[in-house]
Amino acid sequence: MAHRWKNTLSRADVTPKAVFLNRRQLMAGTGAILGAGMLGGQARAQEALEPNSWEEITSYNNFYEFGTGKTDPAANAHMLTTDPWEITIDGMVDNPGTYSLAEILDGQTIEERIYRFRCVEAWSMVIPWNGFELADLLTRVGVQEGARYVAFETLVRPEEMPGQRSPILEWPYREGLRLDEAMHPLTLMATGLYGEPMPNQNGAPIRLVVPWKYGFKSIKSIVRITLTDEEPPTTWNMQNPREYGFYSNVNPQVDHPRWSQASERRVGGGLFARRIPTLMFNGYEEEVASLYEGMDLSEYY
Repeated sequence: MAHRWKNTLSRADVTPKAVFLNRRQLMAGTGAILGAGMLGGQARAQEALEPNSWEEITSYNNFYEFGTGKTDPAANAHMLTTDPWEITIDGMVDNPGTYSLAEILDGQTIEERIYRFRCVEAWSMVIPWNGFELADLLTRVGVQEGARYVAFETLVRPEEMPGQRSPILEWPYREGLRLDEAMHPLTLMATGLYGEPMPNQNGAPIRLVVPWKYGFKSIKSIVRITLTDEEPPTTWNMQNPREYGFYSNVNPQVDHPRWSQASERRVGGGLFARRIPTLMFNGYEEEVASLYEGMDLSEYY
């Protein structure tokens, strides 16, 4: 069954770019927003929140390759060289190889996608990504019959990524999706935000964005994509499977073992800001719930 994405966010939800780019204002209107739709009640409550600043999107990050603090990526990511960049695509594909970023982007239509972003730590943002559907790339390389999963790896370059000099995680950072999740039209290969190239601290030059899953599933600075018939190992699931499942869909009904997932703190409201309800599948239930029919979501977290 084909899925259509209906956008439920508008520019009113988006972190303004003006703070960063000489206070220039973004053009109003919805011309660049795909499939604008009506907001549900809870989504309207989120829309009414004070927007984040561009500074918060680019300075409040989890990117352990540059350090474990929220400000470490912004402080350290300038060391990362992103040009040239190559991605190896292998496994169960018809056209395996190592492709330059230019080759991957050749012929791709870059779209703006305004998505909610929900961290497993119970903070959230709304971010306007630029990118293309992962399905387009996978179709181009040819997915072979029998492939069921897509695995991803982040760059390993400890001389430029100081966090990798620590054994806090097993490097490279790994993530994975089931093939139908990867082919879903919401799943984005993001190359920028606000129409600008992706900042290093946000996953330059290309990252995954899966908006209905907790943020750590949206792996950054990708250098390898592998099609496989077996569920691939993923970093946080290897680190602590009790706390971080392979699927990691946003689910307010299933708490993290150490904190509630029923609500979230929108970044920008301060440490003691009023929390807002977390939406099932981060607000994308209509689009993605059918992917998990028959699954016990309290078990496959």
